[in-house]
Amino acid sequence: MTRTLITRRTALALGGAALLTPAHAAGLAPTPTMRGGANNYRPGAPIVERIGGGGFWMTGTVRRAGDGAPLQGQRIQVWAHTTEGHERDAHSHGAVLTDANGVFRLEMPQIVPAFGQAHGHLAYDSGDFKTVFLRPLMASPNDTTLNVDFVLEPA
Repeated sequence: MTRTLITRRTALALGGAALLTPAHAAGLAPTPTMRGGANNYRPGAPIVERIGGGGFWMTGTVRRAGDGAPLQGQRIQVWAHTTEGHERDAHSHGAVLTDANGVFRLEMPQIVPAFGQAHGHLAYDSGDFKTVFLRPLMASPNDTTLNVDFVLEPA
């Protein structure tokens, strides 16, 4: 018998929703909060068209745990250390709503390494579902997009 080991990093690279446990095998498991995801979080960051001058795209989907249905109108907050500011700066934070297909897109300045790693921060914090903080790493600091998927469970 051959066993395949899927690390947390591999699962996140595959879309974040691949972390299925036997208890969730019949449906889509919720996305767990990542350690360090809430660093420099700002409650109530405004909904924006984009952050700064743009050039980098944060994208993803938001689905319901269990049946995987897309969730429209869900607020996703995004922040990062970029070419235009640090992740602690208010102007480096913004939020966006998902569309009818549960998809979100937010243009922002290029993410640059902080503490040796190029990474973004994202949060679902609207209240209908359990709060989730994510801190995904980019494969390369030269990437100009980062896709992050959320699977939410009711609060």
